[in-house]
Amino acid sequence: MSQQYDAILFDAGGVFLIPDPTVLAPTLAYYGATSDQDVYVRAHYGAMAAKSRQGSGEDDWSHYNTAYVQLVGVPEHNREAATFVLSRTRHAHLWRAPLAGSAETLRGLNAAEVPIGIVSNASGQIEEILGRSGICQVGDGPLASVRCIVDSHVVGVAKPDPHIFDFALPFFADIDRSRIAYVGDSVVMDVGGATAAGLIPILVDPYDDAADLVTCRRIASLLELL
Repeated sequence: MSQQYDAILFDAGGVFLIPDPTVLAPTLAYYGATSDQDVYVRAHYGAMAAKSRQGSGEDDWSHYNTAYVQLVGVPEHNREAATFVLSRTRHAHLWRAPLAGSAETLRGLNAAEVPIGIVSNASGQIEEILGRSGICQVGDGPLASVRCIVDSHVVGVAKPDPHIFDFALPFFADIDRSRIAYVGDSVVMDVGGATAAGLIPILVDPYDDAADLVTCRRIASLLELL
C-alpha cells in the first residue's frame, strides 16, 4: 500500500457496484442500444464524468442519463425517449452489479490489516446490497470485513457535504484523517467531499474520462490499491 495513507474509506456506486446491465441492457436495447454488457460498465464512467463536468450534485442525474444512453449506442432519434426511460428505471436498488476486483480488493486489504470502511450517498439500502452482492459486511462474517457502512439516507447528510465523513471517522479514531484515503467515482461528490473533509481523494477512472478534471490520484482498478 502507498505510504500516503493508513486507512481507506470507499464509496459504493461506481467503486464496487454499478447499475445492473442485465436490467438496463434489454431496457435500452428497445431503443436501439447495444446488448453488450461490458459497454454498460464503460458507459457508467463516461456518464459520471459528464455529470461531474457540469458540476452536478446528488440531485441532478440528467447529464449522466443523457451521456449514458449515447454511450450505449442509442441512435440520436431515440435518445430523448431512452433518456426519460433510464431516468425512471435506474433507481437506487439497481446499483447492485458487482465490479471486477471489488471483493478481492477488500479481502486483500483485510489480509494486510488495512482499516477500511464505506461512505456512500445512498437510499437506505446500501448495506443490504453490499452484503447480498457478496462485497462486504460490517464486522466478522463470510465476506470482507469493514469497520462501518455509512448511508447518506440513514445519517441525513450527503456528499459533497464533508460532514458525512463525521459518521465514519469515529471508527478510525486511531488514525489521523490526513492519513485516510477516500475512493470514489465522482469528481464533484467524492473528490470534492473528501478534499473538504481533509481526506486523501482517489478517483476510480478506468477510461481516463476525468483526466482533465482532477489532479488527485486516479486508478483504473481497485486492485491497484493492493
